[in-house]
Amino acid sequence: MTETMKTPAVLFVCSKNGGKSQLAAGLMRELAGDTVVVHSAGTKPGAALNPESVESLVELGIDIAGEQPKCITDDVMDSVDVVVVLGTEAKLDPPAGKRLETWTTDEPSERGIQGMERMRLVRDDIKARVEKLYSELAGR
Repeated sequence: MTETMKTPAVLFVCSKNGGKSQLAAGLMRELAGDTVVVHSAGTKPGAALNPESVESLVELGIDIAGEQPKCITDDVMDSVDVVVVLGTEAKLDPPAGKRLETWTTDEPSERGIQGMERMRLVRDDIKARVEKLYSELAGR
């Protein structure tokens, strides 16, 4: 008789939950399907998603336009195995008993790169990290 494996769950966090954490969540959902439960939230959620983040995923055939920035909740925090903080703006106390990762993502604007060119570079950096995390979660 085989033991049922628990589906791993991950929470992606950034400050506004309008850009990087939404990118990561959209990329993980696309990659993992229903093999990973995916959440995203912000420490200080903004009013809307970053349009360039949305557009950069549309270029890959991923639609996150229906998402909205949201706060971190205790229920979500309790339900996940891994918490990933993207960037340096969001500050989060390490959750007890949870794996915490901080991804200091590429910031092309520091090199004078703006607009969609910037967002594609950010997206591709996050995509590579999501693929690595998925491999770990899936045991591949």
